[in-house]
Amino acid sequence: MSIAVAALYRFFPLSDPAALRDRLRPIAEDLGVRGTLLLAQEGLNGTLAAPEAALQAMLAAIQREAGLDALPWKRSAAAEMPFARLKIKVKREIVSFGVPGLDPNRQVGTYVAPDAWNALIADPDVLVIDTRNSFEVQMGSFARAVDPGTVSFTEFPAYVREQLDPAKHKKIAMFCTGGIRCEKATAFMLKEGFEEVYHLDGGILAYLERIPADQSLWHGGCFVFDERVALGHGLEVVGDISVPESE
Repeated sequence: MSIAVAALYRFFPLSDPAALRDRLRPIAEDLGVRGTLLLAQEGLNGTLAAPEAALQAMLAAIQREAGLDALPWKRSAAAEMPFARLKIKVKREIVSFGVPGLDPNRQVGTYVAPDAWNALIADPDVLVIDTRNSFEVQMGSFARAVDPGTVSFTEFPAYVREQLDPAKHKKIAMFCTGGIRCEKATAFMLKEGFEEVYHLDGGILAYLERIPADQSLWHGGCFVFDERVALGHGLEVVGDISVPESE
């Protein structure tokens, strides 16, 4: 049986994450959904997996119980269930960054569609930054992308303050797996005085889904946090890439 996998996030005011967790957990358990869903006062973020009908029912329940008008998500597939269990957790942030006061709903970088990404990152005046952690970058990245050398996303603000200069780096393009890290990274960089900050809409997953391999500037596999390890073009599992020893 093929398993459908949904990568999803949304920033929105969530006054009582624990109450939402308690409503969603029995629904997920009844549907046989596995994966991880993080809830915080700033929104939700997760990757969930189940047979197609069950996954669709779970996504509808999340949207309904959270009172959302829409819940964007990216679909991929797995031959077998890629998660061992279900985890629904309440956190301080849905993606840990450590800089208070950032709200991507108020201020965020310029979204760039996957079909416009190649032209942007081919511009020699654009500094291209991979916002992911180094072990992820080792598995695959875009041509010309800079690896900040971070072990945790919470180290990214220090990298920006120590290595980048708004007066020197006029145009910056950033990307991450599904888009969520870039939401906070671009909001932070705008706050730090950088003026032209772009990020790949939908992240690497959207790019690999929409851009044919013969037109792609992506090399390697995109690390995903489940048993499939890495995905390639068409969001197919990349079988010959393993997690680096430095993880």
